[in-house]
Amino acid sequence: MTETPQPLPPKSFDPRTFRDKPVSFVRRSGRMTPSQERAWEEHRAKYLLDIPHGHAATSVADGASGDPAEIFGRSAPLVVEVGSGQGHAILHAAERRRDTDFLAVEVFRAGLARTMIRAELAGLENLRLAEVNAPELLETYLPAGSVDELWVFFPDPWKKARHTKRRLVSEDFMRIAARALRPGGVLRLATDWEDYAEQMREVGDAACGFEGGFARGFEGEWAPRYEGRVLTAFEQKGMDRGRAIRDLCYRRV
Repeated sequence: MTETPQPLPPKSFDPRTFRDKPVSFVRRSGRMTPSQERAWEEHRAKYLLDIPHGHAATSVADGASGDPAEIFGRSAPLVVEVGSGQGHAILHAAERRRDTDFLAVEVFRAGLARTMIRAELAGLENLRLAEVNAPELLETYLPAGSVDELWVFFPDPWKKARHTKRRLVSEDFMRIAARALRPGGVLRLATDWEDYAEQMREVGDAACGFEGGFARGFEGEWAPRYEGRVLTAFEQKGMDRGRAIRDLCYRRV
């Protein structure tokens, strides 16, 4: 009588290897509206990149990679927005710059679904979405030097002192951005949180391979407001509370 093979026991999971560095977000399980659920089911095959995940729901699996020319079906300048939220900035830009490709990176599914709804209404063919941790996408998924512009607008400031290590814009992020951007490519940053703006400027000015935008003729310590960034309710709320909006611009050299 042949003995039936038994399945192998599952490998033990060591939480210490779940991620090797902190992420800049807490992924909340907010419920989507019926229209967002419907958009997610109907349009994700068109807009959402099918990126294999590792242990974490938003991680990028080892060896996974994507070619922008294959993703968009053409060779065109590529703009990547990290933390696109509900898509206001990137949708506005994609509508007006049809000759440029745009990739919105966001971990909150409701925001991605809302972006899909507006992209479909606008008939956008030059927009794709990624539901992953942005630094992993920039460091391992996209080819080096494939990004023309990288946007980080109003990232979570992680205001408490014990949480500042979770801020996205850091020395390590600048290293990753340098890999992703082509020579001459631009990193655009904006925040309404003063000490985060100062941190951004400190790590940006010290980063290898970048020159500050204001060093090329901008007056003062900050770059002028990026005219391609649509004014959102979030930015307006910060201004209404008396917070200064700080823009920074760095060019890959």
